[in-house]
Amino acid sequence: MNRIASFMTRGAAILALSMAAGAALAQKVTLDVLYAQPGFAKYHEPIAQAFMKAHPDVEIKLRAPAKDYDEGHQAMLRAAVTNQLPDVYFPGFDLMGELVDVLEKRGQVVDMGPLLAAEPAAWRTANYSDAMLRLGVVDGRQYGLPVNASLPIMYFNADLVKKAGGDPAHMPDTWDGVIALAAKIHAAVPEASGMAFDIHVYPGNWLFQSILDQAGASMLDASGTKIGFDNPIGLHVMTNLRRFVTEGGMSILDLEASRQQFLAGQTGLFFDTPARLRQITSGVGSRFALGTAVFPIDDKAKGGIPTGGCAIIITTKDEARRKAAWEYAKFITGPEAQKIVVETTGYLPTNRRATGPEFLGPFYDKNPNFRTVALQSDRAVAWQGYRGDAVRIWRAQRDIIAKVMRGQVTPAAGLDELARETRAMMK
Repeated sequence: MNRIASFMTRGAAILALSMAAGAALAQKVTLDVLYAQPGFAKYHEPIAQAFMKAHPDVEIKLRAPAKDYDEGHQAMLRAAVTNQLPDVYFPGFDLMGELVDVLEKRGQVVDMGPLLAAEPAAWRTANYSDAMLRLGVVDGRQYGLPVNASLPIMYFNADLVKKAGGDPAHMPDTWDGVIALAAKIHAAVPEASGMAFDIHVYPGNWLFQSILDQAGASMLDASGTKIGFDNPIGLHVMTNLRRFVTEGGMSILDLEASRQQFLAGQTGLFFDTPARLRQITSGVGSRFALGTAVFPIDDKAKGGIPTGGCAIIITTKDEARRKAAWEYAKFITGPEAQKIVVETTGYLPTNRRATGPEFLGPFYDKNPNFRTVALQSDRAVAWQGYRGDAVRIWRAQRDIIAKVMRGQVTPAAGLDELARETRAMMK
């Protein structure tokens, strides 16, 4: 009898273990993830692999990335209507407001505020600053956690700067200084462009807001419902954009051609996101001495620079996938993942712990060009976005800006058209 009882007990135990294993397999969660910028696969893929290793019960399935934030935004708006949203998405900060407006009405986006509040207070404080968390806030709610943060920087060809009589250790910090140095570079090496500020073909409004904010103007007013550049400062900015070409020797090229020209050593000063610092460093190689400098600020008292980048948002309605997505959000904004992001791009880390000696400290010591973006963090302001067909508005704006830069209309006429058309589209 005891043998039978023992056999039955062992059988029950085996059955229980088998059922538990089956339940574990059944509970494995797959997260459907979409991000923008194909070049960002270089950090999304290793981070996804590291997360799955730490969370074997979750599979990260990365969709083919969108071309850029604007294309990703439009894809998300379409997917919201057809109920084909990914579980997780990474919107640009300037497009979050409009996207949340659409998703929130349909119950397709998660308010992360309660999830964040449920975590230990000491953990929140150790990992995220209030300023960084605000980048993921829309209408007072924490809909996203910041994954990437960037402030525009100046890349420069130190060899060309020296040929023009400049000092790579003391680069200009005003736009008059930039134009003057660019003019000297173009005069010293006529076949080279003095500078490149490719606002006329940039995929988002980031460079436009940057050149306005640094001068003490703004793209939108504090309410976000009216333009803030139809004024003398806006005219001064539009005039400078034309001067980049007429005085600074800037060539009017498409974005990729402009980047390739800089990599080839044919442009002196190049303004872009630090997210491409690793790519540009590799592309330049030993062709010339590459340097980076902070973005020039004309209005030292009031000027700022918009924080580019993206946040992670959760869109799934499934409870199990929502829990897994929250773990993924914490992981990709954690210090280990942020170390990968920074080292493969050049972004500013969004996690406080990431800059410590156990993570990015030694890397920054060996790669001073990567530290430049952090030197201007005290100038960071929010990246504004139009609420209502933001992509269409910016594309119309940059077409007008391109006409000014090409000399097809005067800066004053261009500003009038820019203000008129923007107001009409915002309605």
